Order: sequence, then structure tokens, then C-alpha cells
Amino acid sequence: MKTNKASRYGRKWIRVERTREKQMVDLHTGTPWESVTFTALGRDRQIFFNILQEARELAMKQEEGRTVMYTAMGAEWRPFGFPRRRRPLSSVVLQEAVAERIVDDVKEFIGNPKWYTDRGIPYRRGYLLYGPPGCGKSSFITALAGELGYSICLMSLSDRSLSDDRLNHLLSVAPQQSIILLEDVDAAFVSRDLLPTENPLAYQGMGRLTFSGLLNSLDGVASSEARIVFMTTNFIDRLDPALIRPGRVDLKQYIGNCTHGQLTQMFWRFYPEEPASEADRFAEQALAVHSEISAAQVQGHFLLHKMDPAGSIDNVAQLK
Repeated sequence: MKTNKASRYGRKWIRVERTREKQMVDLHTGTPWESVTFTALGRDRQIFFNILQEARELAMKQEEGRTVMYTAMGAEWRPFGFPRRRRPLSSVVLQEAVAERIVDDVKEFIGNPKWYTDRGIPYRRGYLLYGPPGCGKSSFITALAGELGYSICLMSLSDRSLSDDRLNHLLSVAPQQSIILLEDVDAAFVSRDLLPTENPLAYQGMGRLTFSGLLNSLDGVASSEARIVFMTTNFIDRLDPALIRPGRVDLKQYIGNCTHGQLTQMFWRFYPEEPASEADRFAEQALAVHSEISAAQVQGHFLLHKMDPAGSIDNVAQLK
């Protein structure tokens, strides 16, 4: 199917011909292949380069101050949805000094490539965030990407179409200045120390990616450099020790349930006009109701009472 349109660019008329294939489609998205042809009278081709440059600048302008999320499609990374507003680090309340420790480590890594080169150390860094669900692991990584001005490449290791070669290729062609995020790595592999009868059925027959293929992609001879990889898991005990040994995971950080300090900070973020005594009262009553409360639970509770700080305290039992 073809469509034609005449458009004026500068002082010239350009014919734009758009062709959509009826039989050829993208096997991963089902989208028909399309081609666009520009035709202009004259011998000067510079007009086409000007159009491409202007389109590139417009696309980059739309991404300014935003975090671009990529997902793996076939052998390449493609933007997933619209660029998101950068999330400030202050919006993710973790235990004291946890965020600072990770941010300082990442920035030190980014700022010292020559140090690694001079010592013959592969220039890549791996991080593992582990702990109960809903405690802010993925939210912190999103905020960190915004702080660094990086994009995020999200990959699911449990994807049945993911093979060793495809994973290695995707890691080597990831966009520059991006964080590669492997979420819930425990769902892709279980420890080799477990007996076959102990392996949960949910983890059996999960795609063509092999454990050795993952290890080689992370730090093998063919693995790419200048790379930051974050892995998350709710169950660190399910991970094979070989996956999280030094060299593959350089920094492990537990992200746990809310402490008294986190609860008071979150209360102040939602109700900045309330006195410190009210924040303390909320934290004490919340921990009295349940000693293990996730940040997601607290945020959901505050959203129910976003205009009623007193109600959030009086109904703290709803956090159960």
C-alpha cells in the first residue's frame, strides 16, 4: 500500500512516498514493514541531510530531562513507551546511607575509566539489589538513571526466545549511557546445589538461555565493556553463588522493609506541613501494627489519605 504527499521544506517542495508491505512484518511486534522515500527536484542532496538532522534534534529534544526505557526486540533495543520524567532520588526513601553508597559507587565508576584501563581490569560494574518485594529496588534504579542522565535497558531473562547468542549480542549493542536492568533474576535460574526434586515446577523448562551463557555474557571473554548492570531479586538464597561472585556482582545491597526513620521521612514527603511529632506517632503506630511494612504498602496507604494526615494515622491498622 502506497500513499503520497507533497510537503514544503524551506523553499522546496518534497514528495513523500510511504510504502507499507502487506506480506513482510516484524516477527516480534507483528508491525508491517514500512519505507519512506523523499523526492525533490534539483541536484543538491543537502536538503535530505538537513531533514534528517532536524528530525534527530527534535527526537533528542523530546528526551531532554527524561528517562528513556528500552526493551529487547529481536536483535536490537527499542524505546518502550514515551520517555518518562526523571524521578528525583529524594523521592525514593531508603535506609540511611544506602542510596548514597550506591550512587557514589556508580559515579566513581563512570568517572574513572582510565583507572580500569591502566590496571587491565575490565571496565564494567555489576550490582545486585535484593530484599522483599515492594521495598523500592526498581524505583531506586529508575531514580538513579534520572540522576545520571542515563536510559534503562530492561531485559527479562525468563523470555523463552532469549538464547545465549542473543543475550550476548544485546548486551554488546546496548545504547551508550544506559543501565542494563535484569529484574527478578531468581525467576530465570535456580541454584545448581538444589536437587532436581527441589527445583520448583515454575522454574523448569524456561527458555533456551543457559546458565553458563548468562555467566559468559556478564564477564566472559566476549562480554562488552563500559557497562553497568543491575540485577534485582526477592530471594537471594535462590541464586547460584557463581552468578553473584565478585567480578559479576561488585556490590550487593539489601533493600528491606521500612524502618522508623523511613516511615517518618515518607510521612513528611506526603504531609510536609505536619509537625515531627505526628510523623513519629505514625511510624510508632505503624510498626506496632506490623513489624514488616514495605514502602509500596505505605505509599498506597498515604494515597488513600492524601488530604487527611490525621486519617492516615487513625487508620494505620489498614497497613496489615
